[in-house]
Amino acid sequence: MMTSILFICHGNICRSPMAEFVMKDLVKKAGLESQFYIESAATSTEEIGNPVYPPARRKLAEYGISCAGKTARQLTCADCDRFDLLIGMDRANLRNMRRICGGDHDGKLHLLMDYTDRPGDVKDPWYTGDFEITWQDVLAGCRGLLVRLQDAER
Repeated sequence: MMTSILFICHGNICRSPMAEFVMKDLVKKAGLESQFYIESAATSTEEIGNPVYPPARRKLAEYGISCAGKTARQLTCADCDRFDLLIGMDRANLRNMRRICGGDHDGKLHLLMDYTDRPGDVKDPWYTGDFEITWQDVLAGCRGLLVRLQDAER
């Protein structure tokens, strides 16, 4: 069975593409690529068509992860039906996701950090400038999410 995951943040140039490519890397290393379809999107229109923000791209590259070719796109109502899980980076994203999706009738909308032992928001490095903290949060969230999904398969 294929699980489709859409990671979402405000602009789709820092946190959500980091989550998209970290998750793709984790499932590849686990030999589970055929079981997942993973993308990312924005709640806003501000960055549509723009590539991943250079400091986010560099942080991924430090760990041998490429995000080449990724450009920002906006979450659509159709995505709410198309994806099994829509994972936001913070509570503001979650509010906007609910607005775009017309609610969360199927229980698909979640926060990434809810898959860790420290629920809350993934801090936005656009404002903090701290891509390392964001990397640590994204990695912990994606690892936790993968474990949760693998446990659900058993």
